[in-house]
Amino acid sequence: MSQNTLPLSVAIITLNEQRNLPRCLESVKEIAAEIVVVDSGSTDRTIEIAESNGAKVVHNPWPGHVKQKNFALDLCTQDWVLSLDADEALSDELRQALRLLFTNSGTMADGYQLNRRNNYLGAWIWHAWYPEWRVRLVRNGKARWTGRDPHDRLEVQGRVERLTGGDFLHWSYRDLEHHLQTTVKYARIGAQAYLEQGKGFRWHKLLFAPAARFFKTLILKQAWRDGWRGVLISYSSAMSVFAKYAFLLEERLKKEQSATKPK
Repeated sequence: MSQNTLPLSVAIITLNEQRNLPRCLESVKEIAAEIVVVDSGSTDRTIEIAESNGAKVVHNPWPGHVKQKNFALDLCTQDWVLSLDADEALSDELRQALRLLFTNSGTMADGYQLNRRNNYLGAWIWHAWYPEWRVRLVRNGKARWTGRDPHDRLEVQGRVERLTGGDFLHWSYRDLEHHLQTTVKYARIGAQAYLEQGKGFRWHKLLFAPAARFFKTLILKQAWRDGWRGVLISYSSAMSVFAKYAFLLEERLKKEQSATKPK
């Protein structure tokens, strides 16, 4: 480990991320003692890019968001682990904040929330998705990924603090089509997770939850201050809730039709 690096592993999961990965790796390679990339079957230049930047690349067939991120976490060997998605990167200010944090390593907590700033359709979003505090920096052996796919979260055994002084950056979607496709995809995954947990369809959720989400995003989060982008985000957020419960309704109807078929 060189004098400039920190006792830090960076864990990244990938699948065809040749567009985003170079930016992510560039933002961490000066401070990370180790970069671990877990790839689930890329067919583009993702693996080549990762290896050329000194990353340790391991292939693991896709088991779901939570399991894949825990798989990557278990491969990390440094005292601390920073988990990033390939479409995320550290800002210059956050890198400096991390260096400052590690100069006082004796008083560090067991985990840190970092603030994520999203770039949406060419502009930074300062209200609809901001601030967005996420636990991403953890003491190795003190945290596991939990939650329902695709909405995973890092849970820490011990004290968690917020690290101020900079954001980590997220280029969320290529374009509006990608946003809407991802919204529907994640809604279906969320509905499947509900089914696996025994949570069925509820009419009141389909009727009222989308409107509540729209109001929360546009008014309470002040997405309107982000202009037309904030309005799009508010509608898509409501659509994600609607789609999830619509998929649950579809599954219920399939079960009812199956039960009424003559045997």
